[in-house]
Amino acid sequence: MASFDRYDRIGEEVRRAIDRIIRDRVNDPRVSGTWSIARCEVTRDLRYCKVRVSVLEGEKRENMLKALKSASGFIRRELGREVDLRYTPEIIFELDENIAYADRINRILKEQHVDGGDSGTDKLD
Repeated sequence: MASFDRYDRIGEEVRRAIDRIIRDRVNDPRVSGTWSIARCEVTRDLRYCKVRVSVLEGEKRENMLKALKSASGFIRRELGREVDLRYTPEIIFELDENIAYADRINRILKEQHVDGGDSGTDKLD
């Protein structure tokens, strides 16, 4: 169990460093809007890191992912300078749909409430 904690800590440190690198040093106009790095998963040998990126605006998701993939070499090099690991992992970017899914559900629930949808929980007598 302790080994999983180690990889979780490394993944979190890598996540914070990649977030800083993208926000401060990646100068690509496609990297814009409301986005976040949801999580980073490193392999046991620390050779690969799967970076889950969440982009709230649906129309910007594909372009953002393309920009990050094209900048992955630069991001990896900068990561190697910031994080002290034996090997700097190869970065694999993937879209994370969880925040966008939660936002969609939230909008649907708000529309139901505005439209007068009564769930029966408004009145507790």
